[in-house]
Amino acid sequence: MWWLRSVFLKTLRDYRVAILGWGIGMGLVLVATMASVATLTTTQQAREQLVSLAAQFSWNADVVAVDTVGGYATFKIGIFIFLIAVWPLLAGSRMLRGEEDRGSLDVLLSVPRPRVRVALEKLAAIWTALLAMGVLIGLVAFAGGQKFGATFSIGDALLFGLNLALVCALIGGLALLISQFTQEQGPAAGWTGGLLLVFIVLDMVHRVVPNTEWISRLSPIYYYNLSKPLVPSYGVNVGAMLLLLALALILSGSSVWLFARRDIGGTVPLPRWLRLPERTASQALPVGDWSLRSVYARSLGMIAVPAMWWTLLISGWAVWVVVVVQQLQAKLSALLASSPAFINVIKNIGGGDATLSTGLLSAMLFFLPLFLMAFVVTQVNGWSADEQDGRLDLVLAAPQPRLQVLLGRFGALATATIVISLITLLATAAAAAYAGLNLDLGNLAAATLGMVPLGLLVAGIGYMAAGWLRTAADTGLLSFLLAAWFFISFIGPELKLPDATLRLSAFYYYGTPLLHGLQLTSVMEVVAVAVIALGIGAVRFARKDIAV
Repeated sequence: MWWLRSVFLKTLRDYRVAILGWGIGMGLVLVATMASVATLTTTQQAREQLVSLAAQFSWNADVVAVDTVGGYATFKIGIFIFLIAVWPLLAGSRMLRGEEDRGSLDVLLSVPRPRVRVALEKLAAIWTALLAMGVLIGLVAFAGGQKFGATFSIGDALLFGLNLALVCALIGGLALLISQFTQEQGPAAGWTGGLLLVFIVLDMVHRVVPNTEWISRLSPIYYYNLSKPLVPSYGVNVGAMLLLLALALILSGSSVWLFARRDIGGTVPLPRWLRLPERTASQALPVGDWSLRSVYARSLGMIAVPAMWWTLLISGWAVWVVVVVQQLQAKLSALLASSPAFINVIKNIGGGDATLSTGLLSAMLFFLPLFLMAFVVTQVNGWSADEQDGRLDLVLAAPQPRLQVLLGRFGALATATIVISLITLLATAAAAAYAGLNLDLGNLAAATLGMVPLGLLVAGIGYMAAGWLRTAADTGLLSFLLAAWFFISFIGPELKLPDATLRLSAFYYYGTPLLHGLQLTSVMEVVAVAVIALGIGAVRFARKDIAV
């Protein structure tokens, strides 16, 4: 009962699993990168080769003391560390808007408690949770660093966690602010996720294109990267950390101010030049609309807008990495000519028969399936939330079989993943042709369309878990699976994990299709697991009470 004494404590209690999962999980990911430093720096020549090679991959992160434990861990984990920003993104978008959608905020505000106080207590809980995650990440990183001979102190490790918590608080504040202008939490989370990807790309610009640092300064990720506490010789930039804190306070404070001045369930009116044309009463009601012909059609209409934005993000990333590879190709060709030992590195990236550009592009396109699977997680979250919040009641009250409703929603999601993959294929092929990269179009199609089975796998598992878990737990499970799979495939080879462990990751079955095409057996195994999971979820949904 102690946890229910205030809104702050109750909200913080709800975050207890996320704190432990994200804090310890991301800390272990950081430690895993430290384990491979010893094998890469056995001799002075090996150290020099590591530094030279890392310099050619500076698009991922700044190259600072990569021949040390802390420096290599900071460089190697690169943009993957921002996977933790998914949590504040979702938490910030549903902190107020999500409860307004469910109607629970009406009940909470009916008690004699000012709405500003409620908002501030919820916000304080998110910030406390992020700080706790940062502390756990710092403690785990310090413990791992001591085992592998790191020179950074426990204070340095905690500063690393604090720096990460600050940028996550900024992302959470941005999601909270955007949610004041949207009717639902989904669009707010989608817009924030898109901006996060834009911020990451903007930070990369100055490391790829010379004399463009002013562009990167527009991204908060740039100021996060100005501090490298795990590299004692580099340290932290206090000004940059204070700027992140100030921006997080401004975004969060503005959100609370706007929330206190609008109607519950309403939105803050946008400036006139940003408003969409007002619809008449007949237009507002979708009578006779094509999307009302079936559950599948209605689901397509609902998923169209978020799918469009995710298509832009995923295809945009593919085009961006083509540009990066084109920029790096000439530099790495000279490096390989001067040091034949680096040929083995390219072989490790993509196989012995990989060309330089294709091997690099294959390694960088590894993130595409992750992005598509993240899109699927957001849509599975919507399915689970519709049932939990009672939006499926009216649909199921009509003479429609439950199985048809579930398969209609799943079919719309499968259609969206296929469309996203096709557009990504066309965008990548066009960018490669423009950049002059000679790619096998068949393998390129395999690399982009091969994402679809992975998306269906995540959807199948999500629909199955929704039969037993509530929305937050279902989304948390899928997020954990994505992080675990990515960790096994991204770090596992360096840790020399056994093949049986690597097979636990869905990315293992994706392989390197840009180099070797899709392995039909692997694809069929993924599809089979997806079908089995969906079948179990369908049987559970057909037999259980709704929202139970």
